[in-house]
Amino acid sequence: MLKSILNHYPLEYSGDIRQGASGWNNTTYFIEGSLHRSVLRIYETHRDIEKIRFEHAVLQALNQLAMSFSVPLPIQTMTGETMVQLEDGSGRYACMFEYIEGMRSEGESGRAAFSFGEAAGELLSCLAEVEPGVQPAYRPYYELPQSYPSCSREIVLKFCGQPPEPFKDLQESLSELGQAYTGMLQQLNGLGKLPQQLIHGDLNYSNLLIDSHDPAQVTALLDFEFCTKDVRAMEPAVIISGLLGQGNDEGREAVRLFCRGFGGRIRLTPEEVEAIPVLMRLRQIDVFLHFMSRFLNGIDGAEVLRKQVGYISSELRQLERNEGWFAEALMSDLHPKTSQL
Repeated sequence: MLKSILNHYPLEYSGDIRQGASGWNNTTYFIEGSLHRSVLRIYETHRDIEKIRFEHAVLQALNQLAMSFSVPLPIQTMTGETMVQLEDGSGRYACMFEYIEGMRSEGESGRAAFSFGEAAGELLSCLAEVEPGVQPAYRPYYELPQSYPSCSREIVLKFCGQPPEPFKDLQESLSELGQAYTGMLQQLNGLGKLPQQLIHGDLNYSNLLIDSHDPAQVTALLDFEFCTKDVRAMEPAVIISGLLGQGNDEGREAVRLFCRGFGGRIRLTPEEVEAIPVLMRLRQIDVFLHFMSRFLNGIDGAEVLRKQVGYISSELRQLERNEGWFAEALMSDLHPKTSQL
């Protein structure tokens, strides 16, 4: 199957294949061609060609801008397309990107947090200039009720209040998630009035590369699959939510370093900064609905959702305990008056 995909590309991109890291939504392979090294990606969880076209249009536009880091560049097939439909009858699509030098960040030490902030702020500024020419395929985070058709309010609250058999022992965590979900629905109104633009929407340590000789330096930002038009402040909210971890001193220091790097690249309004804790909770609830939807649609087994319920409920508790600290940290590092520009 993989060889048949490579047949659609110029001969110099054919070569030895080895499997790379795989995420929840795609599988990757590295191709050692005669003249080029490339990355083959197979989209595993959707068959929507418009989503891929939008992602690739954004990446092609970003590659025309002068940035201090790299982003993936889609490789065209011999017919000028940037994707290939698999011939196995699954309806899945695959694409190839030019290989980018760098290594994955382990993320534990937070050494790259400041550089991550700088890169994320620079990317957000560049995305404000991008006109991909096609409409985004994904809804913004604040349109939570419309984003997951299989997770209506009634279904979510019943699932959290009366968990089915594989989840009965998670009653306490699911009850907390149900309450957080209800509270978030009441806070959605007004979020859409904040400044909006294209955002990456899923930046975290797994979606970046660092310099193998200088692990504190980010060299690339990856995986633009969920790029869409959304509230601008959602970008740092998503990243900070992941950086905080369990709320320990290391996580707090990583957040501070990220915010200082980010604040040196882009200004947020006071209203945007004040909204970040709410947007962080929105991110967590969105992740919960994402994996609940995958479970209900038969994409994942119960064990995947069970793990996510544990992670998300723990992170929401950490966010609640740290909210006072956030108000100080975010305002001091992201407020326009103190941004290092």
